[in-house]
Amino acid sequence: MEEWFVYALRSLQDGNLYIGISQNPDKRLRMHNKGVTSSTLSRRPFTLVFRELCKSKKEAREKEKYYKSGIGRETLKKLNSPVAPACGRQATGSSACLPVGRGGC
Repeated sequence: MEEWFVYALRSLQDGNLYIGISQNPDKRLRMHNKGVTSSTLSRRPFTLVFRELCKSKKEAREKEKYYKSGIGRETLKKLNSPVAPACGRQATGSSACLPVGRGGC
């Protein structure tokens, strides 16, 4: 089974969110911060504020669509801190570390 994640980044430049999917959200964060992604180039740097493990790419796309909707975006806006794994591990691996209250490692 392929692991896919839906993730949210917060721009430290303007405070706004960027929502996407990836098999490796930490690598994508590094790419966004290096300026590889043209749509986020002017909004760097970013911090990872949310990631959710999905069972398939299709499920990740569906959740991405939800989090880009009004109610989904409002849920994500309430997350003010970087991803803090409940298990105490660093949030740099590809594990499904989520903000407290959203599940865990």
